[in-house]
Amino acid sequence: MNTNQVTILVLYYSRHGNTKKLAEHIAQGIEAVAGCDARLRTVPAISSNITASEPEIPEDGPPYVELSDLADCAGLALGSPTRFGNMAAAMKYFLDGTAADWLSGTLIGKPACVFTSTGSMHGGQESTLLSMMLPLMHHGMLLMGLPYSHPELMTTSTGGSPYGATHWSGVDGRQTISEDSKKLAFELGKRLAQTAQKLHATR
Repeated sequence: MNTNQVTILVLYYSRHGNTKKLAEHIAQGIEAVAGCDARLRTVPAISSNITASEPEIPEDGPPYVELSDLADCAGLALGSPTRFGNMAAAMKYFLDGTAADWLSGTLIGKPACVFTSTGSMHGGQESTLLSMMLPLMHHGMLLMGLPYSHPELMTTSTGGSPYGATHWSGVDGRQTISEDSKKLAFELGKRLAQTAQKLHATR
């Protein structure tokens, strides 16, 4: 990786792979911007007694996130599947452990966006996006979504909102990501990268 690259952290939790796929489309949008690099990271699943229940190194896919990834990034895309209209416990568990970064202002002034995948069309896509925005606002991040200049927001029937990229995976999780949702995820990543690049240049 070129040391002059602006690094954008794409951090997600995915149980059945749909949020991961959405993260990959966002990463493609980020890397479509010259000088920007997407760093894909995930968080481990947790058990019912709120401890990590996965090995220290994932068996496949991106590495687990480290707090240093927050310091290194110029922007953040945060994603989680919906759990009762909220982010998954694994993502909340990670965010609850970022108090030191909150105290030191690690993320202040950095742009951020959010994305989610849901099993049902009206099962909490927008409320999950909003739930993920709250801790980012406490961290002082600059939240961004998708403007209606993207016509897919008016035509999509499978996900996508002005609050962030979404995907309707179906009850069995087998619904493929629609072309509209792919396009919106790509454009969200691209917009995040362009904004991060501009802000980074002024520091």
